[in-house]
Amino acid sequence: MTAVAYQTKFGSLDRYEKGGVQAISDDVKNYAFSNCFEIASRSQPYERVVFGQNQIYVLECMRAEGQSPWFTCAHDEFALVMDGDIEIHLVKLGAAQTVPDAEKNGAILVEGAPQGARMGWMRLRRGHQALLPKNTAYQFRSAQPGVVILQTCKGDLSVERWAQICQTA
Repeated sequence: MTAVAYQTKFGSLDRYEKGGVQAISDDVKNYAFSNCFEIASRSQPYERVVFGQNQIYVLECMRAEGQSPWFTCAHDEFALVMDGDIEIHLVKLGAAQTVPDAEKNGAILVEGAPQGARMGWMRLRRGHQALLPKNTAYQFRSAQPGVVILQTCKGDLSVERWAQICQTA
């Protein structure tokens, strides 16, 4: 048995290599490949670009820079920081600002300033994950550009750019 030495290389918004599909015995046209750092490098701050989808569930990539608007959702979401030093501030929304349709998919913008009890904030760095509870307002804050991946459902704020972000051949 031959030992193989692997080296893990972490990407960042400032330094990443675009990978690609390496088909071994198939056609590369049967696959799609995208890179969250490349997507964030070309995105507006807090634009939610879909880069993975399984039925209603999506992975969204977001460039974190400055303060985001306040978002909320009728379902839980997860945020995973891929690059940067990012704060997430939480407010438990009162009934007047919660998502009226419990079946609504995806994040929506909170209208006006969030009203309700402040729940605190989290500071996340590379590899840290946070739960964004349903009917809670959340705001990202980042002094430097960073990258966040959101596990959520496809919604009104989800941006699809498949032709621009995927390698397909």
